[in-house]
Amino acid sequence: MLSGTGVADEAAVRKATRAVFIAFAGGGFAYASWASRIPQVRAELRVTPGTLGLILLCGAIGSGTATPLSGLVVGRIGEARAVVVMSLTSAAGLATIAVGYSRIAAVATGLFFFGFGTGAWDVAMNVQGAAVERGLGHAIMPKFHAGWSLGTVAGAGAGAAMVALGVPVTAHLVAVALAVAVAVPACTRGFLPLGSARPRRSGDPERVPMRGQLRAWTERRTLLIGLFVLCMAFSEGTGNDWLSLSVIDGYHIAAFLGDLVFAAFLAAMTAGRWFGPRLIDRYGRVVALRASAATALAGLLLVDFGVVLPVAAAGAVLMGLGTALGFPVGMSAAADDPRYAAARVSTTASLGYLAFLAGPPAIGFLADHVGVLHALSAAGVLIALAFFLCPATAPITPGPD
Repeated sequence: MLSGTGVADEAAVRKATRAVFIAFAGGGFAYASWASRIPQVRAELRVTPGTLGLILLCGAIGSGTATPLSGLVVGRIGEARAVVVMSLTSAAGLATIAVGYSRIAAVATGLFFFGFGTGAWDVAMNVQGAAVERGLGHAIMPKFHAGWSLGTVAGAGAGAAMVALGVPVTAHLVAVALAVAVAVPACTRGFLPLGSARPRRSGDPERVPMRGQLRAWTERRTLLIGLFVLCMAFSEGTGNDWLSLSVIDGYHIAAFLGDLVFAAFLAAMTAGRWFGPRLIDRYGRVVALRASAATALAGLLLVDFGVVLPVAAAGAVLMGLGTALGFPVGMSAAADDPRYAAARVSTTASLGYLAFLAGPPAIGFLADHVGVLHALSAAGVLIALAFFLCPATAPITPGPD
């Protein structure tokens, strides 16, 4: 994987590994920092939950707009510049929310740019993460996504501290925006150039033509990987949005116990992403992902039909472990050919993010008819489909254009 003597390249790849981890952690920190102040923003705006949901949708619209376009952006300016530009866009959106959080228009506008920047930033750092993975010669993408999870823990913890100390929303979120605007662009200096797994040599192609970037939307393998990611992301999103409420309502327990079950799910998912690369390196993507899907489905069934809370809690842990690898390994698979990594990761991420947009209302609709706990079974159907889609993620060898 390394060129020349390998010494310079090994140092470059190690530096890039740290840089990508910081980029992922920064994204998680920014997201959780904003999320930690939503109650105060809602109180200041004096809106109903329904209106708040429409305001929050602006962030999803921004992200959904940016993600399909990000392949073209990354393919044209490279991952490092894309992360710089989009992290600054995200920071600007967060700062807009911070200074205008008493006005609906300001919050909605800020959320759109926050989501837009975050969506394209996410694709760019996944492309760079795949380049680092190729340079290392072993799986590491799930660890980068674990870094995002750790960033959310840090952001949520800092946000809780700010609330407890009475720090105003404006001061808190402006400080976060400044930190993101400084730390994330600075870390991109360690990125590998042009998404390669080595420094660029003379004669290497600089850019893939736009035609090649758009072609990803017609490729069978890319679309199957995107569908696989959508299925696994639906399960992950269901756990994030509905797991706590489902066990509270379904098992008739106190709210804090439901929060503990949710915390166990998040901890298991983070652990699965941190230690999962060992399974991938040992058994390969397809076997590891099939084991993950089977584990997630078993966990979901235990949550749904566990009868008693300890069984449901064990199911939440299995569900977290099982969903951990789906999204990050899907990104790695989409980026197997570095020439088309930006376009294919963008396409895969766009399909995957549909789950985060459609999942909450779909589960909510079912919950109105069968209850929140049994509504989770919808995710089980998609996990079963993901099991059969796993072969699409098998590694490929880049061939001629």
